[in-house]
Amino acid sequence: MHTKHDKEQSIRWYREPFVWLLIAFPLTAVVAGFITLGLAISSDDGVVEDDYYLRGKEINRVLARDQAAATRGLEGRVELDDAQHQLLIRLTARDPATIADNVELKFLHATRSGIDRILILARQSDGSYRAPLPQLAQGHWNVQLAAQDWRLVGSLRIPKDRGLDLRPAML
Repeated sequence: MHTKHDKEQSIRWYREPFVWLLIAFPLTAVVAGFITLGLAISSDDGVVEDDYYLRGKEINRVLARDQAAATRGLEGRVELDDAQHQLLIRLTARDPATIADNVELKFLHATRSGIDRILILARQSDGSYRAPLPQLAQGHWNVQLAAQDWRLVGSLRIPKDRGLDLRPAML
């Protein structure tokens, strides 16, 4: 006949709940480490700028483009139409002749430069710009509309926002 003492001695280690509790903590850390490694490998974070001097000169040029847009009284509106899978841009200016025939529209993701989108749009006969609606991931997007000598900016949250106003950056 086995006594209570014999039963306590015959319990195997894998049947002891505290052993599994001690194993669970380091095992969770290892699994989380592999998940983090997988995310780091699969996402494209973009490249860090190597030439800071040229980047600084470019910033000065961009500021001049913002000033040119403000001087011309340029403003715009971007509408995202999911039903027709199209985006529509309308621009206004003090002098409509200063509105460019071709513009560059950039959708710049706030944290992941690897998914940025750049579109070149031609001016339509009604004065608007139209293009197929690009696939945009959820999140915060900075939007830039630029011609050779001016630039307008705005921001957008996908999927919440369906349009945005574009204005010269605050100088």
